[in-house]
Amino acid sequence: MLSFSLTYWFVAAALLQTAPLHSSGDKAPKDMVWIAGGDFMMGTDGDPQARTDERPAHEVRVDGFYMDMHEVTNAEFAAFVKATGYVTTAEKPIDWDELSKQLPPGTARPPDSVLLPGSLVFDPPPYAVQLNNVGQWWKWVRGADWKHPLGPGSSITGKEDFPVVQVSWDDAVAYCHWAGKRLPTEAEWEFAARGGMKDAKYPWGNDTAYYKHANTWDGHFPDKNSLLDGHELMAPVKSYAPNGYGLYDMAGNVWEWCSDWYRNDFYTTCKKQGKVSNPQGPADSYDPEEPYIQKRVNRGGSFLCNDSYCSSYRITARMKTSPDTGLEHCGFRCVMTKEMWEKNK
Repeated sequence: MLSFSLTYWFVAAALLQTAPLHSSGDKAPKDMVWIAGGDFMMGTDGDPQARTDERPAHEVRVDGFYMDMHEVTNAEFAAFVKATGYVTTAEKPIDWDELSKQLPPGTARPPDSVLLPGSLVFDPPPYAVQLNNVGQWWKWVRGADWKHPLGPGSSITGKEDFPVVQVSWDDAVAYCHWAGKRLPTEAEWEFAARGGMKDAKYPWGNDTAYYKHANTWDGHFPDKNSLLDGHELMAPVKSYAPNGYGLYDMAGNVWEWCSDWYRNDFYTTCKKQGKVSNPQGPADSYDPEEPYIQKRVNRGGSFLCNDSYCSSYRITARMKTSPDTGLEHCGFRCVMTKEMWEKNK
């Protein structure tokens, strides 16, 4: 399963060189839609593409909430930075004391010269590779951040309506706080992605012609993109039809941060409890693949998803990422309760 820790890859490099739209009855906040909430089966038992952490399916109830109809854009994030002077994680030097907590005991400290700001950028190989080592198509780039998503010399000029990327979980939370919103729980996110459908595999239904519905990797991953969907990498928000709740890009384009900690066995815990109301996720994080790294949940897949690798445009698909990580294919959207909306009016 695709999983990222900025710290893991950084240190390794240093050391190795369709339902109707719901309505709240009130005018919704700008660019948000009302999701009425309800009961649903979260996760899956029958999808052969599902990974173990998507099982078992378990009954969940969520209360109603507003959700951004699209991912937070570069323009929206720029307004936040202008108003607050906020500096993102990828723009700050690496704190070795914090970094070392995510690594096996005894890991040697790299030189200060490599503890410099940066982030992870997609770097497709020129030939087919085995899909067991993500280091073959990701590289650490100093100076890569939300304003320069591909590194120095790149820019978001002309891409104001593209999703903001290279933002950590902490950056997303800071934006939400400024906007009077919050990140969705994983349960809220999945309920919203279903768009009112009960058994659909994707936010648009069950059609496997992905290029018609979402920005994903068309062709041979990761070396050849056939561009069937018209986009080599990211797409502007609202490039495809919305789901049944009026939400755009709930599959593909960029992964989206959720508020929950990640545990591989959390669904099993929920199943034992019977119906769970408004789950907030586990109290702590554990990933047996990288046991020293605390991780948060990401949902929705990205422009890099392909059936040969992760198939993560499926509604139940999950990813886990350390909160300090910025990636070229990871952004977020926000939610808001009625109480938050009343307070912000």
